[in-house]
Amino acid sequence: MSRRVVVLVSGGGRSLENLAERVHAKSLDCELVLVLANTPDAYALERARKLGIPSVVVPHREFPEPHAFSTRVFAEIERARADLVVLAGFLRLLVIPERWIGRVLNIHPSLLPAFGGKGCYGHKVHEAVLARGVQFTGCTVHYVTNEYDAGPIVLQRCVEVRPDDTPDSLAARVFEEEKLALPAAIAAHFDERVRYESGRVVRRL
Repeated sequence: MSRRVVVLVSGGGRSLENLAERVHAKSLDCELVLVLANTPDAYALERARKLGIPSVVVPHREFPEPHAFSTRVFAEIERARADLVVLAGFLRLLVIPERWIGRVLNIHPSLLPAFGGKGCYGHKVHEAVLARGVQFTGCTVHYVTNEYDAGPIVLQRCVEVRPDDTPDSLAARVFEEEKLALPAAIAAHFDERVRYESGRVVRRL
C-alpha cells in the first residue's frame, strides 16, 4: 500500500521538487498526492503542475484566525487521504488537530532550538547565524506541534560556517543538507524507526 504524503508550501518549492525526484528514482517509497499552498502566487504550484501533482490553494487571507484556516487545510489533507503531512517552506501558523499530532513533519534551516521560533525563517535564519558568529549551523526535521519550531526533533544535519560566508552561500550549503534530511526523516517515519510518543521522539534501534 502506497504511503500518501501531502506537501504544504508557501514559496518556490525546491524541497517539493527534491522529494518528487527521489520518489521518481524510487529512493523514497511514498506518493506525493497533493501540494497545498497558502498563496496563489507560490511558484511551488507551477512546479507541482510540471511534476503532475494535484494542487490546491487555501488562501490564508480569507480566514479570520489560524484555527479556521487550519480546519480548512486539514479538510483538504483528509480529502486527499494523506498518511503524512510535510511542511516544506510553509510559512503560516498551522494549528494541528490532536488526531494529526505525530503525523506532520517540518524542515527548518537551523539546528533547532537555535534560531527558531516566530519570524525566524528563510534568509532571516542565515543572517542571524552570521550575525551571532556561530561556528556550526545546519537543518532540522521535527514533528510539528502547536508552537513554532518546538516539536521533538527527528534528525539534524550539520554545516560548518565559513569565515567568508554570506547569507546566500550559507543558505546554499544548508539546502544541500536539507535535500538529504527531509527524505531521510520521511523514510524513518514510515519505516517506524522514529515515532512521536507523549511529546517526544522514540527511536527504534
